[in-house]
Amino acid sequence: MARTAGTKTHRPNDPPILILTSLAGGPKHGHALSKDIQGFAGVVLGPGALYGAITRLEERGLIEPLESDDRRRPYRISAAGSAYLAEAVVNMQCLADEGARRLAMANRVSAPGRAPRIAGYPA
Repeated sequence: MARTAGTKTHRPNDPPILILTSLAGGPKHGHALSKDIQGFAGVVLGPGALYGAITRLEERGLIEPLESDDRRRPYRISAAGSAYLAEAVVNMQCLADEGARRLAMANRVSAPGRAPRIAGYPA
């Protein structure tokens, strides 16, 4: 699977992707984001990673702050953030599909009882 120029491969544990995924389910403040991400992805984002990513996402217009009456600042995903997340999901799905295809091929080719050979590793 060749990548085209300008296409970025996203990691599923990338803080911006995790934050956008969480906000796709509805607005949240930082602590609620952290708990949600831990629940659906099993990833614990430290405060530096979480709030650093929130700042960068807001600067890029991918999330928007909402009005709040208390000290917690909720955010929501913007239209640009939804489009960015949709593209990232498609790219990750393509990678997952390619990985599954190659695993299926390796399992058909390898001898029974023998693990598939991994390129770059001795047999």
